[in-house]
Amino acid sequence: MRGLFIAGMWILVIVTSACLILAGFIFVFQSQFVYYPTRPVTTDPADISLEFENVTLETKDGVRLSGWFIPHSDARGVLLFCHGNAGNIGHRMESIEIFHRLGLDVFIFDYRGYGQSEGKPSETGTYQDAEAAWRHLTKKRQIEPGRIIIFGRSLGGAVAAWLAQHHTPAALILESSFTSLPDIAATLYPYLPVRLLLRFKYSTAEYLKKIDCPVLIVHSPDDDIMPFSHGQRLFATASEPKSFLEIGGTHNEGFLTSGSHYQESLNAFITEHVD
Repeated sequence: MRGLFIAGMWILVIVTSACLILAGFIFVFQSQFVYYPTRPVTTDPADISLEFENVTLETKDGVRLSGWFIPHSDARGVLLFCHGNAGNIGHRMESIEIFHRLGLDVFIFDYRGYGQSEGKPSETGTYQDAEAAWRHLTKKRQIEPGRIIIFGRSLGGAVAAWLAQHHTPAALILESSFTSLPDIAATLYPYLPVRLLLRFKYSTAEYLKKIDCPVLIVHSPDDDIMPFSHGQRLFATASEPKSFLEIGGTHNEGFLTSGSHYQESLNAFITEHVD
């Protein structure tokens, strides 16, 4: 019995030590779990036969960002695109094409540290980047806020919601997003005190409480990264007028897998709140 007790204690020590090491690793290197930027931009809208303008933004803290403005000849509004945590703007061609087909100008930018944008990504930094993009549209291009749709996918949903709580766009679309980063982390690492370890919040649900514009939540039950329950909770949090679009497919492919259902539903929402 004594031997079993000692063996059990050693197992407990080993497991505890492993958890502490993992917790320390997550605390120190957590930004590498949040951001997956790619530097080379290997394609642009010209590759899908769309005219575009290269745009350089400067944030209030002096970081220069890269973006594209893709005009539509008969635009009914402008879509401000906040992309997810991986890749860069060159990986969003399918979405750019879809939104252009829906009759929208598209303005997409890379967060600091992504693509050709300067700097290193951070939560505060991504918010400042989105603010610079909004300022470019409303100040430099003199576009009325009531013609701007803020769109955010995945991590970009939190950035888009943060931006929409500070301004009043025509509408906000959150696709495949989450209630907060600690909520997602707690699902992935239920055995660790991640809520105490995380320096990143990205509190999408909290931002939604302060938003005063029509909201569309898009999510798939088949999402393999962001649980469907997060989309449902975001919808429950949002104020009216609000809509929920259930699509099919995985986290990165759902908007493509859902095809005409996705595009027709977006068109109906845009027509109701922007046209």
